Amino acid sequence: MKTLQDYIDKLKSLNFKGMYNGDFFLTWEKTDEELEAVFTLADALRLMRENNISTKVFESGLGISLFRDNSTRTRFSFASACNLLGLEVQDLDEGKSQVAHGETVRETANMISFMADVIGIRDDMYIGKGNAYMHEVADAVTQGNKDGILEQKPTLVNLQCDIDHPTQAMADMLHMMHEFGGAKNLKGKKLAMTWAYSPSYGKPLSVPQGVIGLMTRFGMDVVLAHPEGYEVFPEVENIAAKNAEKSGGTFKKTNNMAEAFKNADIVYPKSWAPFAAMEKRTELYGAGDFDGINKLEKELLAQNAQHKDWACTEDLMASTKAGKALYMHCLPADISGVSCKEGEVAASVFDRYRDSLYKEASYKPYIIAAMIFLAKFADPADILEKLQKKGTPRIFK
Repeated sequence: MKTLQDYIDKLKSLNFKGMYNGDFFLTWEKTDEELEAVFTLADALRLMRENNISTKVFESGLGISLFRDNSTRTRFSFASACNLLGLEVQDLDEGKSQVAHGETVRETANMISFMADVIGIRDDMYIGKGNAYMHEVADAVTQGNKDGILEQKPTLVNLQCDIDHPTQAMADMLHMMHEFGGAKNLKGKKLAMTWAYSPSYGKPLSVPQGVIGLMTRFGMDVVLAHPEGYEVFPEVENIAAKNAEKSGGTFKKTNNMAEAFKNADIVYPKSWAPFAAMEKRTELYGAGDFDGINKLEKELLAQNAQHKDWACTEDLMASTKAGKALYMHCLPADISGVSCKEGEVAASVFDRYRDSLYKEASYKPYIIAAMIFLAKFADPADILEKLQKKGTPRIFK
């Protein structure tokens, strides 16, 4: 069992100075040591909370959340992360703000940031828009701080965009690290990131892209599987291929789900929308063509229905390594016979891995808190030592 001092010593050995006063947009923009610092600090914060040691490093301040898509886990993970560090959370409802009356991004970003230390944004619905919007917000508050309008520059955390879902992918990675006894034990492990059938329309590509963009950095044999026509961003595929070459792993693609599952150590069956269709949807929304959007939705649902055999079944799970691959999902999953008639995963498979899935999700608040912590403090190891010495209990007994 690692101690808090072990995590402190590890942080002292890593170079992550570039994260101070920075933002977190995409995992592949971070160095290996910066990612390791996030994992290390996340584990340290979890250990402290489990041992009733307060991790409150702010006496006041706001965490601003903006969700342009529905969310349960990420919304509450962001709120939990902010609270863990001592920040209060305020959600920006654009429908109830002056954004609805044409207020500019620059003005909104500055007006909400007078006492904000972090802004978390989920904007994953439209290709070419989400990540660009996050950069626009970050640029606005950076300039506001330089101009003396804001006393501090709020850190921006990507809570999911059109390109990547870094908090999810890193929570997934930390879960695997714990399940397999550390990152070193993931080298050579086969991970199948596969498309799976869903009776719903338009799920973002950022989860599979986040997984292949991150897991290929750890020497794993990553397989991306999907029916023809469900391709992800070519740019992200290129990143995954380069990561695999550098780490000593592999990155392969297939249009055969069974091939991806065969002898896999980890499987991640998850639905997503075709890249071309998501591009078309973005164009239709931009033109205000709602008839065109309705037509596209019907076309995509019909296209999905042609691939109902792409489902995580007991037979497929039996073909994995010793029939015991780790099943993963970002949740909520489309469970056949439970949440839908036919979906991504058989009910018996999901039920068998339910506790593991909930544990997987439980890492996200700590990942987000670590991202914030590393951006707000120049010497996080020193801060942890001070918290340890102070020893304030989170719950007084």
